[in-house]
Amino acid sequence: MRRTRSTDRSTPGTAPRAAARSTARAVGSYVRSAPGTYIWLAVLFLTTVAMHHMSPEFEKEFLLQRSTNIHELSRNPVRVLVASAFWTDGGTWLSYAVLYTLFHATAERRLGTARWLAVAAGAHVMATLISEGVLALAIRHGAAPTSSVNTLDVGVSYALAGVVAVLTYWVPSPWRYAYLLIVAAVYGLPLLTGRTFTDLGHFTAVLIGLACYPLTRSAVRPAPRGRTVRRSRKP
Repeated sequence: MRRTRSTDRSTPGTAPRAAARSTARAVGSYVRSAPGTYIWLAVLFLTTVAMHHMSPEFEKEFLLQRSTNIHELSRNPVRVLVASAFWTDGGTWLSYAVLYTLFHATAERRLGTARWLAVAAGAHVMATLISEGVLALAIRHGAAPTSSVNTLDVGVSYALAGVVAVLTYWVPSPWRYAYLLIVAAVYGLPLLTGRTFTDLGHFTAVLIGLACYPLTRSAVRPAPRGRTVRRSRKP
């Protein structure tokens, strides 16, 4: 009597490799669904690495030239508004990777790249101009030192605050109001206690994000696999 050979040719380690390939495909698919977010994050990785190779003195001078302070805004407003969005003022790159994945990537997938970028750029630019304008008035009236015109002000936090706020419109009720309350507390309490121009900028960015509700109408909705993407009139 012949013995039949088993058709199962799997070898030890095949299942983990298959799981790893499946995970890699899922991650790649998610990254491709939010290209703007991850291109921006990749640039931040490169600039963060570059900063780690600078001396403290050179880094300070280098960032000041890309800072959206009053002095640089009066000389090269467009250049510094763009450049400041690609440098960080502290924190690890991994923390930005987590925040970008949670908020920016989610917003880009919901809004589409163009509308997401409009929210992020609008919050970054308008919050910067408003907060620096208030600081200029404070300097003029003696409420802030004249040295504040050269304050170091780079980073991506205003854009992030605006995107965090616009995501309010995708949180289902009644959790939407709890989410909005948390956002207001995170960005509003520092303004009440610290009252710095940066705190004002963050809170302004939140208001700008909330004002972007018209951009959420007819925004792209992620569809289940195998189905076409439909557009919804309301978030």
